[in-house]
Amino acid sequence: MIDTLVFLIFAGLTLAGAVAAALLRNLVHCALSLTVTFAGLALLYLSLGAQFVGFTQVLVYIGAVAILVVFAILLTRGSGALPGNLVTTSAWRIGWVAAVAVGFVLVAALQHAPFAQSAAAAPAVSVQQIGQALMGPFVLPLEIVGVLLTVALIGAVIVAMPERQGEDQ
Repeated sequence: MIDTLVFLIFAGLTLAGAVAAALLRNLVHCALSLTVTFAGLALLYLSLGAQFVGFTQVLVYIGAVAILVVFAILLTRGSGALPGNLVTTSAWRIGWVAAVAVGFVLVAALQHAPFAQSAAAAPAVSVQQIGQALMGPFVLPLEIVGVLLTVALIGAVIVAMPERQGEDQ
């Protein structure tokens, strides 16, 4: 009973953050709401016993991605509120119809999916073993991903920066 209540609280936090990230008008507030969503997901992973995934969620998504998104918004001066009546446009109505249709398809697929009655035994892999694998044979791909994410962020900031008038190129 307590596990279900904790799960529902964490799921509500995650959903509230996601809805706020989608509906708030200020980009900084949206980014911070996305951070709340990431934190809710981390709490859900930790409550389900997936320590490595939960801590990775905190380190990578909250500690890196969300902070970089906030910095990119602030550095490109895009922190202002979005203009006018974006919520009442026809594109939003089409988006809501598509979202509801996808939701119905997912619910129908889950209702007709055959689920196994017994779960397979979870592999006995510790966080330490995963860390040793990442710092051993998989250290090069891990570093390449880090460099790739850094280059992508720098490129996004350069593309989003306003061009200066009167500069010779």
